[in-house]
Amino acid sequence: MQRKLLAIFFIFALLELWGIIMMTQWIGGWATFFLIVATGFLGGWLIQVEGRRVWQQAQRQMQSGQAPGHSLLEGLCVLAGGILLIIPGFLSDLIGLTMLFPLTRPIYHLFLYRLLERTIRSGRFTIYGGSNRR
Repeated sequence: MQRKLLAIFFIFALLELWGIIMMTQWIGGWATFFLIVATGFLGGWLIQVEGRRVWQQAQRQMQSGQAPGHSLLEGLCVLAGGILLIIPGFLSDLIGLTMLFPLTRPIYHLFLYRLLERTIRSGRFTIYGGSNRR
């Protein structure tokens, strides 16, 4: 499993580097640099805006006595999408934007929900708690 993740990370990094090189050839070095910096700031701003919205939604659900499970998954998508926007590269920016955009976020939300469901059903889901001392 670790080798598979390492291979995926390496391939992803190569694709990001290739994308940066291609963009540099297409629009120039400075424009590429400013585009990468701008998407980083956009990611930080979107984490705040969308994160605040998702947090308020989770609070409303808790106040009405509901478990905020779906809101927490949306929050995870927002956090991951913002982090992907902050990471330099255009492939990560594309994935990050789709995770932050409210119309495409449900795709990732469904994927995470099914992944979590499979993990729980297989018995591989473990919660590690702290000590019970008070």
